[in-house]
Amino acid sequence: MAQDLRMEQRIGMRLSQQQLRFVKLLELNAPELDEAVERELEDNPALEPKEETTEEDIRRYPLFMSSRSNDDLPAFSPADESESLYDQLNDQLAERRLDPTIELAARYIIGNLDSNGYLQRTLPNLINDMAFNSGIEISEEEGRVALDAVRSLDPPGIGAFGLQDCLEIQLKAIPASETRDDALRIIREAYEPFTMKHKHRIISALKISAERVGRALALILSLNPKPGAVLGSDPSQASNVIIPDFIVNNEDGNITISLNNRIPELQIEQSFEQAMATLERTAKGRPKKGSEFVVSRYNDARDFIRILTQRQQTMMAVMTAIVKIQKDYFLTEDVYRLRPMMIKNVAELTGLDLSVISRATTNKFVATPWGIFPLRFFFSDSIGENTGGTEAATNRKIEAEITALVEAEDKRHPLSDQRIMEEMNARGFDVSRRTVAKYRDRQGIPVARLRKRL
Repeated sequence: MAQDLRMEQRIGMRLSQQQLRFVKLLELNAPELDEAVERELEDNPALEPKEETTEEDIRRYPLFMSSRSNDDLPAFSPADESESLYDQLNDQLAERRLDPTIELAARYIIGNLDSNGYLQRTLPNLINDMAFNSGIEISEEEGRVALDAVRSLDPPGIGAFGLQDCLEIQLKAIPASETRDDALRIIREAYEPFTMKHKHRIISALKISAERVGRALALILSLNPKPGAVLGSDPSQASNVIIPDFIVNNEDGNITISLNNRIPELQIEQSFEQAMATLERTAKGRPKKGSEFVVSRYNDARDFIRILTQRQQTMMAVMTAIVKIQKDYFLTEDVYRLRPMMIKNVAELTGLDLSVISRATTNKFVATPWGIFPLRFFFSDSIGENTGGTEAATNRKIEAEITALVEAEDKRHPLSDQRIMEEMNARGFDVSRRTVAKYRDRQGIPVARLRKRL
């Protein structure tokens, strides 16, 4: 075994405890910040809100409060308090007179439905899951009876293993007719041409007239592909109410910005102030034995107030810079007026580090009179040049142009990505087909074959 001695020089950076606390506070959005301040008030007896703080002061951090009442706040959607999908299905099941074992199995199946009403596990796997997880021992035949019981519940289509199965279940629930029977044949015998919207292939496969195929397709398209969504929502997947971090208003061309939180003005609790003053007079810089608790709590409270103030000032500086760069948009509400803007542009105006701006804008929202937007909505790269060749276009403008082209297209012959690219180039936007596909996907616009109307 050999031993040797080496010297290495490394350059690194370590954040202090105060810097770490600042970074953590900066990453929080408005509701999370409210909770963090509330926890700090509960945990640290040396910290308290000022007694003269009014209810209106609590609604905004006083350093950056603008003069507006709570009536000026945008209306937010209330949380979904409707009965869940599972509760409603179980209530329906309770009205059926089922064998106790079958009912237990059916309730287990209901518990495995996703928010759209689909089953992601096959029936044999569900039967095995029942035995291992809940001790419900049933045969495959009993499992089929339990599944049929679930599928008999309203709305039709619940308990399907996929879209094709879901559509077939709904069609079976419709009284028999020529159109219903043709629709069932399309789902069973020509499902692939149906998904591809190839009407001529369906006619060829089923050997029926175009008129009958048209009526059957209309019936299929009237069905609900997500039957579970009709009955409330899955609490585990329910979307959260968005609470904006900023409120921006345009008052006759004067743009106002305010932070939207319920943070009171904080101060050091009086007894801790007095205790620290006494210690400083008597200890001459050296804390007495047993005073460590007072000193640590006092220092924590003082640091938290300073860091919280720094956080709020940083947030306001970033939002002010965004509004300054995108002033035309906030005055006109026109997405075409959004300018290309990157984090470095905000850094140039604020003097803040890029990482600080990134944290200050991640998962943060701003409320305007015309809607609520994530701060990242206002950031965009420059893409090509416009028709005049003097001003760069933003990705938002590209998205808006693509959306406008798709909305105006002939739905019987929708535009392919290649055709959209050619139209964009003709309008002076230098974009590739891949760029078109990327921004089309970002807007949630399906590919051409899925936009086609039969």
